[in-house]
Amino acid sequence: MGRGAASVVVGPWVPYRAPAQPCSRAGRPRKRTPAGHRGASPIATVVLGFAAVNPEQLAQLALRVAREAAQVLMGGYRASLEVREKGRRDLVTEFDTRSEELIRERLSHETPGIAIVGEEGGGTPGGVTWYCDPLDGTMNFVHGHPVFCASIGAVDERGPLCGAVVAPAMGIEWWGARGVGAFRNGAACSVSPTERLAESLLATGFPADRSKHPESNLPTFNEVMQHVQGVRRCGSAAMDCCFVADGTYDGYWERALHAWDIAAGSAIALAAGGRLTALDGGLAELERGHIVLTNGRIHDELVRLVAR
Repeated sequence: MGRGAASVVVGPWVPYRAPAQPCSRAGRPRKRTPAGHRGASPIATVVLGFAAVNPEQLAQLALRVAREAAQVLMGGYRASLEVREKGRRDLVTEFDTRSEELIRERLSHETPGIAIVGEEGGGTPGGVTWYCDPLDGTMNFVHGHPVFCASIGAVDERGPLCGAVVAPAMGIEWWGARGVGAFRNGAACSVSPTERLAESLLATGFPADRSKHPESNLPTFNEVMQHVQGVRRCGSAAMDCCFVADGTYDGYWERALHAWDIAAGSAIALAAGGRLTALDGGLAELERGHIVLTNGRIHDELVRLVAR
């Protein structure tokens, strides 16, 4: 594949359809009363520049918008694409841009008092803030790999508040909110019960330019691999966080991320019972992007390894 362009043409794509009916973890239909029918406040009420928000309603809005963005992405999946490099091995397509434009339009209309920060368009955080990654996993998307998603999360002064992640090529969606819980395809989900790091399956990732990056994560990867059952590298931080939320992975760590990579997924994982810290076990700073996210049970063991 030449630089700046990709031609991957395969047969017609199948439009993503969200699950028709939420189910409990046991598979039985589960009814959810809309938050607004329980006397809840509107999605966001702006008072003197501060937003009083309902986390569940924000999460439901994020899910609706992420579903729309996912449909936009499927229009370019396994199709002929024009690809640019923002930096070495850091790709962007017209579908990144189209998806973010849609997300910004929908969120600014529904929650005009909440700031929006996106990967392609930037923005200035303030108070409650939306962080959106319109196409997390662009490298995968360009090569026709199904691990990519639209990710929308809200963060407040306490950290990740709520979020939604939709992976259309895999037919999976997650959402969660503080004080509400986490859901995968409509069924409640929770972190894994794994108690020991030696029995765990983890995920991680690496910076786009690993050749000279001072925080390449490669030495830590080599160290951790000696102490666990396995480590997966799928290329989407948002989805890695969600796989912690639903118990697929027992933990995840990474360096040099951006807040839009992990705001939604970490909110979902926290709502599922997970634990989020910095690499040294201190307070996680999403803007810095050095994080450890686990089921909580293996957290201290993993921190001891990655903090070296």
